[in-house]
Amino acid sequence: MRDKQIAAPTSKRFRFFQLPRWIRLMIYLPVIAAVLFFTLRQLEFMVTYHPTRYAPGPDWTLPANGEDVWVKVASGERVHGWFLRAIHQPAVATVLYCHGNGGNLSNVAWVAEDLSKRGFDLMIFDYRGYGRSEGRITDEWGLYADTDAVYDYLVRERGVKAEKLVLYGQSLGTTAAIDVASRRPCGALIVESGLSSASDMGVVTFPWLPRQFHVLAKNRFESARKITSAKCPVLVAHGTDDPVIPVDQGRKIYESARDPKRLVIVEGGDHFLFGSGGEKFVGRIVDFMKASVARNGD
Repeated sequence: MRDKQIAAPTSKRFRFFQLPRWIRLMIYLPVIAAVLFFTLRQLEFMVTYHPTRYAPGPDWTLPANGEDVWVKVASGERVHGWFLRAIHQPAVATVLYCHGNGGNLSNVAWVAEDLSKRGFDLMIFDYRGYGRSEGRITDEWGLYADTDAVYDYLVRERGVKAEKLVLYGQSLGTTAAIDVASRRPCGALIVESGLSSASDMGVVTFPWLPRQFHVLAKNRFESARKITSAKCPVLVAHGTDDPVIPVDQGRKIYESARDPKRLVIVEGGDHFLFGSGGEKFVGRIVDFMKASVARNGD
């Protein structure tokens, strides 16, 4: 008697490939979309935030005219900063300085010391997850919430008058300074090497990515749109040789701002103008801040 031939069971994988193409495509698309979404989000975070945590050392030596400040934010955590008093009192104004996306406040302490010698009180601070500040930065809303909290600290606890408060942002810090200035009163707004929007930066950073996909980003950083709501004198500064944010984005922010406003284009200037622009550049910033708060006092 001949043995009956038993057919091998069809594997699930084989059966899957026997499905009509349109069904397989409907299965593939959500998987591909999910992978693309999370990959883009990860890339976005990697290019946007470069925090450096606190490490004891000489860079963290508190200036003689400074004091440690801890400010509670909406999440219940605290952000850390240094408040430096002007060498000569009374101060011309108080500057709330928002640093860029890398490092921490110890990298810009010299900026605060420089301006304190020129007659300004200074507040420099670290966003959540930077330096000694608690928590972790995840999106633009964290930047805004932290800057809001420090603004409140200066006005409510230090007694700084809004018309004597200058918001100064550099690079990513311009997004925080502009956001706060668009919603709250201040004496002046300084925008150094600012980005006009996350989408505009996406074109620069990911030129291979169609602009339609920018909607998948977590951050918007719509500075060019927000600055239209700022009701204070605005100075926009940008270098023609900025290797990080093209000068056209600075011009776009300036064009969107209300009068009175001033545009400072530094020929050959790089990304950190306060450090590379020389005394002439710093002098223009200082003169603008002094004139703005004096105008507010009239």
